[in-house]
This record gives sequence, structure tokens and C-alpha cells, in this order.
Amino acid sequence: MGRKRDPTQVVKSGPGKKAKKQQPPTFPGLLTEDKTETKKLSSRQKKRLKNREEKRQKFLSMKKEKEESYQKLKAMKKSKQVEESKENKSNNNNRKRKISKQESSEEEEDEDDELEDESEEDGINEEAESSDEEEVESSDEDPQGYTDDNKLWLKPSKRKMDEDVSESEEEDENDSDDDGDDDNMDDEFDSDEDEEDEDENEDMLPIEKAAKKLNKKQEKDRKLAEAELQTNISEMEKYTLPSGQEIEKESQQPPDLQLILQRIKEVQHVLGDFKGRREPDRTRQDYLDQLIKDLCAYYSYNEFLMEKLVQLFPHEISEFLEANEVQRPVTIRTNTLKTRRRDLAQALINRGVNLDPIGKWSKVGLVVYDSQVPLGATPEYLAGHYIIQGGSSFLPVMALAPQENERILDMSSAPGGKTTHIASLMKNTGVIFANDANKDRAKAIVGNVHRMGITNTVICNYDGRKFPSVMHGFDRVLLDAPCSGTGVIAKDTEVKMNKDEKDIQRCSHLQRELLLAAIDCCDAKSSTGGYIVYSTCSILVDENESVIEYALNKRNVKLVPTGLDFGKEGYVNFERHRFHPNMKLTRRFYPHTHNLDGFFVAKLKKFSNKIPGAEEKTRVATEMADSVNVAEDVKKEVAVKGENQSGEEPVKDNKDTAPGKKDNKKKGSSKWNKKDTAKKTFKPGKFKKFKNNDGKSKQKKKPKSKN
Repeated sequence: MGRKRDPTQVVKSGPGKKAKKQQPPTFPGLLTEDKTETKKLSSRQKKRLKNREEKRQKFLSMKKEKEESYQKLKAMKKSKQVEESKENKSNNNNRKRKISKQESSEEEEDEDDELEDESEEDGINEEAESSDEEEVESSDEDPQGYTDDNKLWLKPSKRKMDEDVSESEEEDENDSDDDGDDDNMDDEFDSDEDEEDEDENEDMLPIEKAAKKLNKKQEKDRKLAEAELQTNISEMEKYTLPSGQEIEKESQQPPDLQLILQRIKEVQHVLGDFKGRREPDRTRQDYLDQLIKDLCAYYSYNEFLMEKLVQLFPHEISEFLEANEVQRPVTIRTNTLKTRRRDLAQALINRGVNLDPIGKWSKVGLVVYDSQVPLGATPEYLAGHYIIQGGSSFLPVMALAPQENERILDMSSAPGGKTTHIASLMKNTGVIFANDANKDRAKAIVGNVHRMGITNTVICNYDGRKFPSVMHGFDRVLLDAPCSGTGVIAKDTEVKMNKDEKDIQRCSHLQRELLLAAIDCCDAKSSTGGYIVYSTCSILVDENESVIEYALNKRNVKLVPTGLDFGKEGYVNFERHRFHPNMKLTRRFYPHTHNLDGFFVAKLKKFSNKIPGAEEKTRVATEMADSVNVAEDVKKEVAVKGENQSGEEPVKDNKDTAPGKKDNKKKGSSKWNKKDTAKKTFKPGKFKKFKNNDGKSKQKKKPKSKN
């Protein structure tokens, strides 16, 4: 076949034919650049460059001269010190060497400082002299500095010289910017000045600059006015309350809100240090009355409710009232039976909803700031992925802490937010009884339970006070009691004017009855539970701590920690009230501190199913019934004896009664009890009916005996 070619020994061929024919490119002479040639400068640029180099050289030479003069002075001083030390040694031979060395070292340090000061002064003087000489030589037409005969001692300071040099350099740079040919100069002085020029020459229109100046001026005036007002208030020793005539004039005129607000602040300022700021003829109650009137006029509350709020928040009343004027943020709760919070948040963000997690204390809550779609009509809402629920409504269920496969009662559950939350925590296991006294509101529970996919809930409609007679033996009971609504004034502003003392007393009485019924429904022998959670959307003590104190006295329960990491402790001492020491385990939530609706949460543990005092009541009732029976028997016996003594014939039908008397004598009981042998106990209420029937029967039998 022929000899094969070894590919490893192939010699590389040179460039191709086209490459060989191609010649190197040639350019016209105008475009060629000689790297050796430097760029030509204009005459003006050459002068400026020359001046800068001369100044630079002079500055360096002055610096060297300073250093040399300083070294010379230092050497001279050292030589003088040596001579003085020798003389001191000869004169003071009795002194110790250590002391002499210490003194000499201290003197050297002081003299070094003096030398430095003198050298600096000499350097300044030399700089001034050199600058004067430059000014005289540079131009006779425009003399700079001092030109009189005393210029030797009238020398400008170093700071003045530096400012003059910087101004001259700035002028040179401005000229170079106008020419546009000095961009390639890499001088160290030019770089700093270019940066300053860029900062100063910002792109701002004249009208923008004027507006900026005007805003600064207005802000400055406002700060001065506030400072002056504060100083006036602080300097004012005593605030005088308005007199009766002034109050009458104000009542006849429309209210001036600014004046009222200013008076509120001043009265609060006086109450902050009442002893030092009050008027001598005024009492604390006078200031409090004026404060309550002004707060009622400014925030539109009635006096009864405002007094209650001032008692609760003596120092934070303004913050609380201002928080009630602002709506709480909209919150939603994720249904963990159908989705996760992360997936729900991503789906809502894609629909144009701006939201964030509600906080570290909840793993299912989201706060909605803004939404481009209605939250109650999204596909996620209709599919039951979330429910619109207030953030404070999460807290009772978190305190209840339901476990799987338990039997739980939600005594007042409408509209079903807490019930569905309990079901999601139980993962649709166990049984939940959702009760509500209002039949129309119970329909909302049905809708939410179906939409959220709850399958372990029984919905019923009973009066909560009578529920123990219907069913009992629950592991855990949740009672979100109906209340006055003083914690949700931002939602219902009618509370400001509608609530009075009777409404509060009515709510408190109902809450006590419901709480006792809830405790009776709970089973103390439950292996996993025996807990009752009581919550209200009110902040008044009459509806919270007072109700819990009543339950502690009437039932075998005790307070336990709620498990909530935040919130303020309940009151142990409030005004004239003294509550149980464990009342601090309860939790209070306020709109101005936690940005939640006003709420109260307490958790109780039942340790016995017996009702205190119930046995004594039954014993007393039975004793009273027995005493009534004995008294009636005595009366009947006396009546029968009287009839026999009057000479009347005995009744024919008394044959059956004769043996009965003998039996009664033996047993120690009357014949009247023998007729009701079928009844085990004698009820006092039926005694009159029994007596009347006997009387009628006697009247019928008497005529028969006569015949």
C-alpha cells in the first residue's frame, strides 16, 4: 500500500498564500502618534505649571530648613544642659544620683517641649517671610499681604497663608477647567481640588436651591418654637385651673380642640409632680375632674367610662385613647389542616397582598398591610386556607393548649374562629362541642367549620349557664365570655357613649354564672386536662379579676400559668380591691403597648369535682323539711283530740286509722306520713296541697257519719 506517514513528525507549514501576500497596514501621517513627543501646552498652562513647581520647591526647601534649625536648637540646648548639670553636681555633692537623674530627665522633657514650640514659631515666621518675598517679586501691580513698613512683625498667621494658597490653587484649577486641556495632569494638589469641585457643582436648579433653603429655614423656626414652648412650660411653676366663669364661656361657645389639648397636657404635667406644681387652694380631685371633662370633650367618651379608664391608666391615658382612635392591623390565621403559612404567604403575595408574620409568638398568624384584592373573596379564602381573625383571639386557644383525642367544650364559640383553631391544633381528632346561646350566630359556626374542613365538631345551641345539666365531663373548657367591649373600642366606637354602670354590672353577673357553669362542665379527674380558660375582650377589673376571684371562692380551682410569653400581669391590688396573690399569673393585653385589641386571659385548673358548701346546703334543707313535717303532725293530733272531746261520733272510716296510730306510736311518726309511703322524701312545698285535700275529705265523710 505504500509508506505510512508518522503524524508525530509532521512539519508545520507556514502561513497560507493569502497571508503571505498581505502586507502590514499603513496609516496616514496625521493619525500617527509619537509616544516620545509630549503634549504641547499653551502659554497660560505653562505659566501655571511653572508657578506650581516653584511653590512646591519652596515649600520643600522651607521644610528642610525647619528641620535643620530644630536640630541645631536641640543640640545647643543639650550642650547647655550638660554644662548646667556639671555645675549642679559640683555644688550639690550630698544629693543622691537617682534624684539628680530624675530631675535632669524632667528638665530635658520640658526643654524639648520648649524647643518644639520655638521651632514651630520660627517655622511660621520663615514661612511668612518667604510668602511676603514671593508676593513682592511676583507682581508689582497687584501687591498681596501687608505692604507697610511694619510688615516684619505684622505677619499673617499660618492658617491665613494656607487659605490664600488654596484660593490661588482653586482659581488655577477653574481656569484649567475652562480651557479643557488640563485633564491629564496628575499633580497631588489637583486631585483633591477636583473632588471638591465635583461636590460643589451638583446638578440643582435655582428654584430647587431656593426651596431647599426655605425648608431649612422653616424647620429651624419650628424647632425654635417648640424649644420656646417647652421652656415656657418648664419655667411655669404653677398652672392655674380655669374658673367657673371661663368654663361657662367655653360651654356657650363651640369647643376649641387645641385649647383643650393644651390644657390636658398641662394638667397631666401638674399631676406628674402634684406636690410641687399644684395651686395651694386646689386638691388632686379638682385636677382629676378637669382632666376627665377635657378628655371626654376631646375624645367623645362618657364620664363613667372615662373615670374607669383613668383609674386603669393614670399615666398612660393619652396613649391608650390615641391607640383607640387608630384601627388595629388586619390579621389572618393559617389553616394548618390544608396548607402551610409559607405557601399561603407566597400565594397571597402573588395576588398583590403586602403581608408579614404577626410575630415570634405565633406560627400561623399573618399581618396584612395592604391588599389589591378583597381578603374575603380570594380562592384561598374560599378553599379554607385561612380565616380573618384578630391577633388577640389567638391567645385563649394558645393558653388552652388542646391535645389530640380530647373532649373539649367551647361554651360561646360564635363565629367559630377559636373553634377552628382548636380543631387545627387537634388535627381533626377527638371531639369539640361548639355551643352558642344565639341561634342566628350559630349559623356562622356552621359555615366556617365546613369551609375550613373541620370534621370533629358538634355544634349546639344551649344557654351556657344550663349546659352542665345537658353534658359534663370535658377535658378542657374554653369560655370567651360576652363582655362590655372596652378593649375593642377601635372596632365599635359606640362603646364610648353607650356603656354605663348597669351594663358593667349586668355583664359581670352573667360572666360569673357562665364561669361557674364552665367549671362544673370540666372533669377534674381527666388524665390530660382539667383546665378552664377564661377570656374577655374587656380591660375593666370588674369583668376580669373580680370574676376570677369569685370563681376561686366558689369552686375547687386554682390559677396556673397561661404559657404566654408576653403581656402584662393581672392586678393583685387595685384601688380598694385585694385579689388572690396568684392573680399575677393572668395576662392583660393593651392596644397602645402590644398593638392588639384589649384582652384578658386566665387559666384555671380544677382539682376536685365537689362543690364547696353543697353538702351543707342539702343537710340544712333536709333538716328544715323534717322540722316542718313534725310541726304539722302535732297540729293534726291536737285537732283530732279536740274533736273527740266535743262529743262528736267517731268517723266510720277510722278503722284503718286505728292501727295506724299504734304504728305511729311505735315508730315515732305521724299518720299523715303513712299515706305517702310511695314518696321517699317529704317536700315542704307540697304540704299545703296535702292539707287541703285532707280537709275536703273530712268534710265529705262527716255527713255520712251523721246519716
